[in-house]
Formats: sequence, structure tokens, C-alpha cells
Amino acid sequence: MRPAVCHAFLPLGLIALPASAQQTVSPAAAAVPAAADGTEDLRRTLASERQELERQQRALDEQRARIDRLEARLSGRSEPDRAVAQTALPPGGVPLPASPPPAPPRAAAAPGTQVQTVGEAPSDQRQVQVAVLAEQGGIITKAGRATVEVNFEYARADRNQVVFRGVQIPEAVLIGVFDINESRQDVLTVGTVGRLGLTSRLEINGRLPFVYRSDKSVLAPVANPSQPNAGQLDRPVSGANIGDIDFGLRYQITDGRDGAPYLIAGVQAVAPTGTDPFKVPRDALGNALKGATGAGFWGVTPNLTAILPTDPAVLFATLGYTYNFARDINRQIGAAYIERVAPGNQPSASAGIAIALNPRTSISFGYAQTWALGTKTRVRALNQTTQALGEAMTAESRDLQIGRLLFGVSYRTSPSTTLNWNVEVGATDDAADVRTTLRIPFTFTAY
Repeated sequence: MRPAVCHAFLPLGLIALPASAQQTVSPAAAAVPAAADGTEDLRRTLASERQELERQQRALDEQRARIDRLEARLSGRSEPDRAVAQTALPPGGVPLPASPPPAPPRAAAAPGTQVQTVGEAPSDQRQVQVAVLAEQGGIITKAGRATVEVNFEYARADRNQVVFRGVQIPEAVLIGVFDINESRQDVLTVGTVGRLGLTSRLEINGRLPFVYRSDKSVLAPVANPSQPNAGQLDRPVSGANIGDIDFGLRYQITDGRDGAPYLIAGVQAVAPTGTDPFKVPRDALGNALKGATGAGFWGVTPNLTAILPTDPAVLFATLGYTYNFARDINRQIGAAYIERVAPGNQPSASAGIAIALNPRTSISFGYAQTWALGTKTRVRALNQTTQALGEAMTAESRDLQIGRLLFGVSYRTSPSTTLNWNVEVGATDDAADVRTTLRIPFTFTAY
């Protein structure tokens, strides 16, 4: 009976086999519509699946960023996350465009076994320091963040001038009197700079400098060839005091999205708090007996800075115009009575590039040009015997072209501290020979 029963149920099993096979079809295959009019349902299903995949990818990216931040905090190195880098961005720091992190290396595995990640994906460089933007600064300090900066600056200027008063004959024959004027100027400045972010786009800043200045000049009138150094005058003077304080505010117009540059507008004012050059003690001939540490005039400088990040470099340019306010002097200097002085205004421009060498180090190159217009002075001649004043006349000095080649190196020692060293080399006769600055900013949360 058992074989007969098996043969009886065999057709039933063959009939039931297709039905069971149809029930084990995967859900994805079951979701595919059989008719052509189900195309729209298929598109909606694909869109829903893609959205779910993107959501999961975002969650993975956020989890990876959190892990990177925890590892960075544990090891004491700078955090690679872009949002954190922007929040703790020191002065001169510019975030680079976002780039996808490299895929982590994977170890080979046999079929059917789990693939395990080996090693750590390198952190992406998310910012570059622009060391040569010492005066303008970089991106606006974030709201509630403050920066205190200590800087040391040294400038050297040598001037050698030969003035000829006489008649020049062809073939380089000169008949007359020579005055050889040699001057050397050394200026050492120690300054403290403060910046505070009021909002995400507005910051205020101020700078208090202490200046030591040493001037050495030699005037050698050569009137007698047999005594070439007759009448030589050596005038070394020096002075140390607070310099001119400057302060201002900056506003970030754009945020650098979609490949657009950061545009930052600002205005800077200079107050004549240093030693006034018109009030220093002088001898009977009007020569200064003490070095001045200030310019003696108020000045206002509106400026516009453009910063364009192009990974791994940053392009920058600055336009500015300094307006100097005239003032009355009303003081006798030598044989002249100075009534009023109007310093010339100064349009300026600079441009350059900063390149990231690694996540901590970057270098900057640039050029800056300042056109200092002539200074107008209203003066009267003073009769030394009768002390009578002559007719007022206005004298105007020549324009000055001040060009400088810029070079800077920046090294980030921690998320809140960066060492910036930059050098300016004079490219024109009117510029200082060399000026070097070391800046050490410290960034922290103020409120």
C-alpha cells in the first residue's frame, strides 16, 4: 500500500511545485510590474530606493566625521572636519573647497568571507593660511570667537643721495658743489592685536604698537677737493614710545559658495598717539634731536579684500585708499614757520597666492604697491634778526612709489595657534629695503 500511496501523491507534488517556487521569489522581483503600464510605479520605486541610499550615505558620513573628531581629540592633532576647522579658524586661515574623502584601503578576502578595513583614511586638508595678509586678516572671525595676536616687526631702510649744485658739462665733467647725504633707519615694533567676531559676518579689531626707532644720518658737503670730509655732520637720534594706534571693523559680504570668492569690506582708522614728529626737540637748524614714533596725522583707510580658494591654493587681492587728514602745525622749525601740513593720500593694491604644502604648513607669495601722493605744506620764511614772517607759500613734495615683494610661511602648531612669518623686500627706491614680521595669534571662545 505504501508504494501505491506514494504514486498517488506524486502528481499532487508536481502540481504544487510551481506554486511554492512562485512564493519564494525575491521582493525586488515581485515589485517589478508585469505589464508595460507599470513603468511609472517602477520609477517611483527607484526614486524611493535612491533617497534611502542617500540618507544612509549621509548618516555614514556623519558617523565618520564624529569618529575623526574623537580620534583627533584623543591624539591631540588638528581636527580634519571642515565645519570644526571653520569655527576655530585662526586669522589668515581660509577654508578650501570641500573634496570627497579618499576611499579607505581594504584587505583582500576570499569569497564568502567578510571584508575588513585596514589602516586609517588620511585626513583631508581643509584650510590654508595666508601669511602675507597681516594687516587685512583672513576670513571673518566667527561670532563669539576672539583672537589675541602678538607680533614682532623689524624694518630697515638705507638712503644714499648725492645732490649736485653747479653746472654740468658734457663728457661727465661737473663743476660745482656736492652734498653727499647718507641715512640709515632701523625700526623695531612690538604690537598687540585683538579681533572679536560680533556676528558670523562682522568683526572688530584693534592694534597697539610699541616702537623703537634709530636714525643715523651723515651729511658731507664736499666743497674743497683737498678736504673731502670738511664739514661732515653725523646725527644719530633714537626714540622709543607707543606708536600710532589703529582700529577698525570688517564685514564679510559673500561666503564663498559655488566657487565664488570671499569678499570682505573693511575700514581702518589710525590715531596719532605716537610721538609727534613736529613736537620732538630740535636744534637751531631744525634737526630732530629725538626720533618720532608716530606720523602725527589721523588717517582712514577703506579697503576691499577678495579671497578665492582653489584647492590646494588660495588666490587673494586687496584694494585700499588711505585718506590722511590735514592739520595746523603753527610752529617754527629752523628758519621756517610751518603753518599747515596736508599729507598726501595713498591708493594701494596687492595680490598673490598661498599654497598649502601639507595640513600644517603653507607658503604665500605676493606683490603690493602703494602710491603716496605729495605732501602739501604751507610755510612762511622767518627773518632770524627781526623775527618777521614772510609771505605764505605752499610747497608740495614729490609722489612716492612704494612697491614690495611679499613672501610668507605659516605653520599651524595647534587648532588655536599658528606661527606666521612674512618678509617684504623693497622693489622700488622709495620702499624700505626689508621688513620682516613674526605673528603669533591665539584664538579662543569669548562668549
